[in-house]
Amino acid sequence: MIGYADRLDRLPPYIFADLERLQEEQTRKGIDMISLGIGDPDFPTPSVVTETLREELQVLGSNNYSSSAGEDCFRRAVADWYKTRFNVQLNPDKEVCTLIGSKEGLANIGRVFVNPGDRTLLPDPSYPVYAQGSTILSDATPATFRLEAETGFQPDFPGMNADSKTRLLFLNYPNNPTGAVATEETLRKTVEFCRQHNLLLCYDNAYSEVCLGNYQAPSALQFDIVKEHTVEFNSCSKMLNMTGYRVGFAVGNQKAIAGLKKIKSQIDSGVPKFIQKAAASALKRYFDSDLSQELRKNNDTLLERFNSLVRGLRKIGLEATIPRATFYLWVNVGMNGVAFAKELLKLGVVATPGSAFGQTGNNYVRFSITQSTDRIAEAALRMEKLDLHHMRLHPSC
Repeated sequence: MIGYADRLDRLPPYIFADLERLQEEQTRKGIDMISLGIGDPDFPTPSVVTETLREELQVLGSNNYSSSAGEDCFRRAVADWYKTRFNVQLNPDKEVCTLIGSKEGLANIGRVFVNPGDRTLLPDPSYPVYAQGSTILSDATPATFRLEAETGFQPDFPGMNADSKTRLLFLNYPNNPTGAVATEETLRKTVEFCRQHNLLLCYDNAYSEVCLGNYQAPSALQFDIVKEHTVEFNSCSKMLNMTGYRVGFAVGNQKAIAGLKKIKSQIDSGVPKFIQKAAASALKRYFDSDLSQELRKNNDTLLERFNSLVRGLRKIGLEATIPRATFYLWVNVGMNGVAFAKELLKLGVVATPGSAFGQTGNNYVRFSITQSTDRIAEAALRMEKLDLHHMRLHPSC
């Protein structure tokens, strides 16, 4: 039997798939599982999406191929949304590309710019796709820089090394897994660092609309107005609760957008037309009072859930702080995160070990509050049964 390509052997197991397997095993045993693992919103998709979808499905030709670069109506809706949301002007033909979810674009950007033997810079901890999907599968080497709690999980540019083989810098705020948000100083320094070292900033802004209280996340393009060194990735998945629809977008640097379109033309045939048109309708009405109030209510509900979970964690002696954005709670459990997650599984609670996102996360666990408020409260109640002192003295792994 022919062997796997070397690049496939370099890939570590995708941690979320493993968590799903463990959860299924517990479910087969009859244990009621509360999954706080994968970040898949439980809020309904707005009616403007579903109603437009039903209408578009009746349109002749809606079943035909789309363009891998995206339908004109969707790209224009994205450009208009960026103008209103961030005051960033985009050319919908040259500076916007439709994606099959932002994950696809983040993976393909490596194919556009990275040669075998090149390096990419990425945070530790971070979303695994930067290192694996974009870098390793492009036969390149990921080089990490640490994000520490003491500095608010912001990058330390003076301590960062970018040599002549370094091509891309990945950054993500609001941040998965930590929930940290970018300061204006961070974004200015990031753009300047990329300018000095001739790097492309691949800015993952997928959680820009999952903000709590009065916080509003910025776009990196607000700090690189000429779009010289920045391509930004976003998605309808989190902002409109459309994870399963798989529709996102890349915006910014024209060369990066042209490269993505060229790569995609060889790989996919685009997002279905009716999904793009439904998403475009929602983006066009995003700032209307009805839709904006619905989405704000969702974020208010997230805040209630955070409060419930944080209270439960504090009762067992863990320090937990509600973030300003995302639906993730990043908690230092003071022991191996995998061992802690295994103890949670015994109680019917699924969480993600921090090591899934890098070595810096070894003693962390990420909770995703994408269950109903009642289920979050039940998870917090179950975790009160944990004996943290005993667990730290006698870890299971």
